[in-house]
Amino acid sequence: MGGSPIQSFTDGTAESTVAEALYEDVARAALTNTRWRFASDQAILNRLSDKPTGRWDAAYQMPHNLLMLSALTINENRIKYDTYGDKCYTNAQSNDDVVADFIFRADEVNWPSYFTLAVEFSMASVLAVSVARDLQMSELMEQKGGRQMMLARRLESQSQTTRKLTTSRFLAERRS
Repeated sequence: MGGSPIQSFTDGTAESTVAEALYEDVARAALTNTRWRFASDQAILNRLSDKPTGRWDAAYQMPHNLLMLSALTINENRIKYDTYGDKCYTNAQSNDDVVADFIFRADEVNWPSYFTLAVEFSMASVLAVSVARDLQMSELMEQKGGRQMMLARRLESQSQTTRKLTTSRFLAERRS
């Protein structure tokens, strides 16, 4: 970006100060962009003793490392829920195991190279504006980052078994 290379986020340069201030937000935004398998996890939630004020029967504590909740299930069946702060509310019996599927803040060492490159382009876009003050460079890096993120999503989609499309409802409607 035309600035000096940095050794760490705390080396005292303008570049490192900007990088330190913005990096975590860029990384978290990229992690919540898609349900990345490398940043996905499941956990059985702890039911809280305090009942919600209204609309829901039970409150559960969300995992401390959660960035975004993707689903709640009971016996592998998705259930409806609302999130409030670091809690989620749902209708569940006291003996139900409520399982959360969620995105967490994965460590960089566990990021696949295609995702790392997308985050690097996102950071380059931010640094081009805030350090180099070069809007054209920022737009170029943003375009490259967008293309790399699309490629990353495509590659990520290959990291799990392809799901079969349920067509029985469509066939039944067509035959009626």
